[in-house]
Amino acid sequence: MPTVIIFLLTLIVIVISVFITLVIKSELDKMFRDKKASIPFHICNVIATLILAYSLKFVMTVYVFKKEFHIIPQYFILLGIILPIYLFVNYLFKKHQWTYRKYSATEDGKIIILNEKYLQKRKTHSKYKNYNSKSKDH
Repeated sequence: MPTVIIFLLTLIVIVISVFITLVIKSELDKMFRDKKASIPFHICNVIATLILAYSLKFVMTVYVFKKEFHIIPQYFILLGIILPIYLFVNYLFKKHQWTYRKYSATEDGKIIILNEKYLQKRKTHSKYKNYNSKSKDH
């Protein structure tokens, strides 16, 4: 039972860490605008997630449940869990960013075409138009 609890907590931490590191990576990509710098960011994201998950698993195994911790097998197990999750969430994240991008440029780069999905996402819903109308009457 302690092993299941440890792996569930580790899985939750991995998913949250992967999402946060991908958000940070996208902001850094916007700031640097360099496509070649993307691979080192991915490597750093995987390493940061691995360190966080490894330390959580170590603390939970040794200090909370007082069990023996095998260093090398746990490293490869966590790496085997992190890589598929990271690749899948990265794919979903890029797909979401591509769908809701602000604009796309033509091949010559001169004309900008606005994305309709982005504009629909930014419009306020009709139920919010009169949201604060009672306070305006007074």
